[in-house]
Amino acid sequence: MELYLRNPDTVNTQWLFWRSKQRYFNVGQIAVCLLKLSYDTWLLTTIKRVTKELDVFEGINYEGEELPEYSQYFGRVIIKYHKTAQTQGMFYDTVCDELEVLEILPNVFDGDEFPGYDRVRLSYAQLSAIIERQKKSWIAALENQKAVYLITDRSNGKLYVGSATSDNGMLLARWSNYVDNGHGGNVELKKIVDEQGFEYIKQNFQYSILENYNARIDDHVILERESWWKETLQSRIFGYNDN
Repeated sequence: MELYLRNPDTVNTQWLFWRSKQRYFNVGQIAVCLLKLSYDTWLLTTIKRVTKELDVFEGINYEGEELPEYSQYFGRVIIKYHKTAQTQGMFYDTVCDELEVLEILPNVFDGDEFPGYDRVRLSYAQLSAIIERQKKSWIAALENQKAVYLITDRSNGKLYVGSATSDNGMLLARWSNYVDNGHGGNVELKKIVDEQGFEYIKQNFQYSILENYNARIDDHVILERESWWKETLQSRIFGYNDN
């Protein structure tokens, strides 16, 4: 889903038309792509007619053209279906009676809505998708908010405690810096980018909120709470905080 939200064609071409050993399609067949949302709900992302086979193994093996008569439904139709078979591809006529249209969204699906400040826990890919796609509920929640936040390196458990104040542009601007360069100007995080590359950040970092405050709260309050959390989590000794 993260890949789809960043670039739908990754799913609609690469994932749909990838071939390893098994041959899924023949030229002229119709391919329907459903992307899993939950245990038994799926999002219709595309319907394509297979136009060419490329004889590629372990790669994209087919070319296809989207059927324009269905394009208004791509990314909007949510299907209920309980998948029991482990196979990646199935013939439509074997499952069509089990597919139930639950909902047709008014707009193209663009990910989960903002869940509340106490339930924010994002991978780098999720945070990047939110900012790049300008998800309205998330942008509205973060752009005027002060906060003390936590970055977790999931590869080793090390922590970084940071703050978003009026001086550094509030939480949205602060987190946008991390999406842009991975370190947001922090000395220790910059060392990681310089030594291990930006890709390390993208693969391992997670972002969450410890405390949130409205814009009227004095910055000194946030900075004091930031220091308290650094001491509590010992992120200066065992993590990435250096002050």
